[in-house]
Amino acid sequence: MGRRTQRFLTEVAKFLTVGGVATAVAFVIFNGLVHGYLGGPGPMNDQPILAFVLANTVGMLVSYRGSRSWAFRHREAVGPAGGRLMFFAINLASMAIPVGCLAFTRYVLKLEDPLSDNIAANGIGLALGTAARFVAIRQLIFPHRAPVTPELETAGKA
Repeated sequence: MGRRTQRFLTEVAKFLTVGGVATAVAFVIFNGLVHGYLGGPGPMNDQPILAFVLANTVGMLVSYRGSRSWAFRHREAVGPAGGRLMFFAINLASMAIPVGCLAFTRYVLKLEDPLSDNIAANGIGLALGTAARFVAIRQLIFPHRAPVTPELETAGKA
């Protein structure tokens, strides 16, 4: 395997790991808000879209921190805010994909159970949204590799 391919696969693995942590955070918050944890419906049971957006906004903060400090730390960020504004814009735009899947399941198929919500939003929608985010973040926020320094070289071997 070539060095470029290996670096790319490492980025993908790190990006997916960070996304997995952020998704777990959002998953717990979303399900608590909509479906509750004590046997009854959650406080936002009748507002699943808003609950999903709120939960994933928290997940987005986790994702940015992990992407900046680990997954893409060897890449220079663009823009005066270190890519933050573009990162949040990309995430908000790509959130439309799982929100659309959740809305379709809830309002067209009339399925309101936890399994249907999670398959639609946190399964299908998040997989499609994650692929779109990876491409956009890598190309628009962290497009160039930073110069290799001894610290990055050593960190890459750990």
